[in-house]
Amino acid sequence: MRIGLITDIHANLEALEAVLAVLDGKRIDFLACLGDVVGYGGQPDECCNRIRTLADACVLGNHDAAVCGRMDYSYYRVPAREALDRHAARLSDVNREWLMSLPYQATVGDVALCHGSPASLQDFEYIFVLEQMRELVARHAELAPVTFIGHSHLCKAFAFDHERADELLRTRFTLEPERKHLITVGSVGQPRDYDPRACCAIYDTEARHFEYLRVPYDIEAAARKIVDSGLSVTFGKRLFLGV
Repeated sequence: MRIGLITDIHANLEALEAVLAVLDGKRIDFLACLGDVVGYGGQPDECCNRIRTLADACVLGNHDAAVCGRMDYSYYRVPAREALDRHAARLSDVNREWLMSLPYQATVGDVALCHGSPASLQDFEYIFVLEQMRELVARHAELAPVTFIGHSHLCKAFAFDHERADELLRTRFTLEPERKHLITVGSVGQPRDYDPRACCAIYDTEARHFEYLRVPYDIEAAARKIVDSGLSVTFGKRLFLGV
């Protein structure tokens, strides 16, 4: 099975459509979304429509949880809170109910899907450096052979066992035998690795091969929609920089 992996769309329809077009040409069998369909961008309802109808599995992200009332986001920075408030007001009833129904975790065979750390699903903890892998190493036996996450907006991959974790510094690789893997698949709508192109990934379960894909899209149009929506101009500017 070839699994297409997308996450952290953040209401960026231009980036989402570009990624979906690429994945459509890659013969994927299953489309998985790892959360944060909304937040920051200019088209939350439109992105929800696309993911709700196309994804074979979708898990809850922290921004999704915030806009549908499943978590407190009063401690977020003011621009992020304002974006979430606006998105909550713009969501259709169908999409709000859909977000309310999303699970914290889903599985496809021996593959686990979640937004943040699988060790604390409802806390949406980040994992993007080796130090943050300590808890997963300690709980090695409890975890799926392969776990895909989002949340950090970065492209990070780790192989681990019950003794240690190692970072895999490649954009395509075959998973190591006898070790488990945790892989963050970047961000469709708001990359933060200084590459402004949208990011997605493909995992072949039979070959155990993983690959990141970077996709150019109309950043100017996406940024314009952010400004036109009355959201912080900063959210538009950062799209050009990939930060």
